[in-house]
Amino acid sequence: MSVMNALLPRDRLIVGLDVSSRAEAEAIVSELGDEIGFYKIGYQLGFAGGLPLVGELARMGKRVFLDLKLLDIANTVEKGIESIVGLGAAMTTIHAYPQAMRAAAKASAGTDLCVLGVTVLTSLSDEDIREAGYGGSVSDLVELRARQAADARIGGIVASAQEAALVRELLPPGMALVTPGIRPAGAQAGDQKRVVTPAEALQGGSTHLVVARPIIGAGDRLAAARAILAEMQGA
Repeated sequence: MSVMNALLPRDRLIVGLDVSSRAEAEAIVSELGDEIGFYKIGYQLGFAGGLPLVGELARMGKRVFLDLKLLDIANTVEKGIESIVGLGAAMTTIHAYPQAMRAAAKASAGTDLCVLGVTVLTSLSDEDIREAGYGGSVSDLVELRARQAADARIGGIVASAQEAALVRELLPPGMALVTPGIRPAGAQAGDQKRVVTPAEALQGGSTHLVVARPIIGAGDRLAAARAILAEMQGA
């Protein structure tokens, strides 16, 4: 059994702190307590004073996914990853361009930081990527970038669970496959176009699930988190 397969639901569920103040984020972490051990900090909270929370959550025994989707020249990506290592993040993201992934792999080598290559955003459809100048389908582009991520030897990729079964067999067993756009059965899709349920994502080969609105927007966040964990356990 691989290390990824041995993870418990609590290790696989990443709650997105998609809020606009540090105080609100801290209140959510307090409300969810010991049930949740992994949080995502992205642009919204990070640029609203949330970056120091990375180290603070790590000192509390939580893991943090710093989702900044870096993309720049190789030297800038390398230095950025080195700084993220210093913050204490467990995971971070870069756009899955080969040069950027190679630079990130170099900077994270020998550390505990798992660098994830973002294949195609879950808000994009085939029409959207054609508008952006890419040929082929979303699945074609995800497959190409998954292969390139494996070649670059980074820690994993971010992909929709709709492509998880396709790319899982392209990745070495130890690579993470992180899936956003997770919605419990009956939940609204919002601005996501390629969404699945927690059970479907795990059955498709995802190792970690990112859930934000269905938990942080719930009237009872703890109950919402427990329901998703239960669905994951059942899968």
